[in-house]
Amino acid sequence: MFDHPELAALSDDYARFGLERDAVREWEDGARTDNRAGSYEWWYFDAHLDDGAKVVVVFMNKDLGAAGSPLSPQLRVNLELPDGTTSHNTIAIPAADWSAASGRTDVRMGPGNRFHGESLREYRIQATAGGLRVDFTLTSEVPAWRPATGHMLFGPEGDLEFNWLPSVPQGAVRGSYTIDGVRHETTGVGYHDHNWGNVGLPKIINDWYWGRGQAGPYTVIASFITGAEKYGFAEIPIFMLARDGRIIGDDPAKMTFERDGVYTDAKTGKPVAGIVRYTYVDDDDTYVVTFDRERDLVRNPLTKDLPWLKRAAARLVRFDGAYLRFAGLLTIEHHKGGQVVEAFAEDAIWELMYFGHARATVAGSSVPGRRVARKRH
Repeated sequence: MFDHPELAALSDDYARFGLERDAVREWEDGARTDNRAGSYEWWYFDAHLDDGAKVVVVFMNKDLGAAGSPLSPQLRVNLELPDGTTSHNTIAIPAADWSAASGRTDVRMGPGNRFHGESLREYRIQATAGGLRVDFTLTSEVPAWRPATGHMLFGPEGDLEFNWLPSVPQGAVRGSYTIDGVRHETTGVGYHDHNWGNVGLPKIINDWYWGRGQAGPYTVIASFITGAEKYGFAEIPIFMLARDGRIIGDDPAKMTFERDGVYTDAKTGKPVAGIVRYTYVDDDDTYVVTFDRERDLVRNPLTKDLPWLKRAAARLVRFDGAYLRFAGLLTIEHHKGGQVVEAFAEDAIWELMYFGHARATVAGSSVPGRRVARKRH
């Protein structure tokens, strides 16, 4: 049995979930829920484009408001143009127009909106929301990866799940976006992941930082998840670093996480770190990954996109979740023997998601070891 009465940890029980330790299979990026009440699932794509634009697309099959709801598909398409102009579009899709295949990636949301993949190698993302249309192909350059099983387990029996699969940690992007009737053909670098679960996130998670990016020959995915208060604000660190398409580090026990320049965001009331830093120590090699905020892309209460009745219900239960997305500089440094031997920097996007209430945030937070749920005997 699990040692803690209110477990909150990453699972390494591969047999329980029918997974292989060293291989990700195509079926894992297919539908993983049956759309029953309380479940949710989404497929996410973002890209940094060579013309300076940035795009985010999410195909989601449940509203993540404070109150539970039946199947309520949403399509989100966000674009930041090279001049800094942003277009944020979220539309509701009738449940009858939602479908997601099992065994492979093929998600459809009404006519013309499709997220389709082949063999975890090539994906086509087509979506229209508001005055924005995107049509991109994403070709994998770093193999699909997951942190252990990718299953984060909560509750005394470990039966409450929030799950994550970075299907394309980095890939080449080609295609177009059309805004206000003007089509822009472009290329760039992209990312795709897949999340699903069977319990409302506000019930199990207080907040998370998540970011990904590439600089020089390196690709990084980094997250620091803090469980809800009932789980003692348990910390679940996640980290993956690849060089030249080969994963060189993904053991969260070797990582520490720090927040610097913490301030209170005036719109959401949440404490926000101007700088987040992940330090990965592997024998004589140390890698320092820093996300340095330069501007805000999104600063929204989570209730913003809810219908008025759900917003009222959220206020009644004092739900004040918020979502913040930032743009800034990603720096990756390789230290060896106490000396910096490599340093690269590129633009990046990362996020802070809050489901719980704000609490005192220290300037730095150290992760003493890997929080992993061992299989039951």
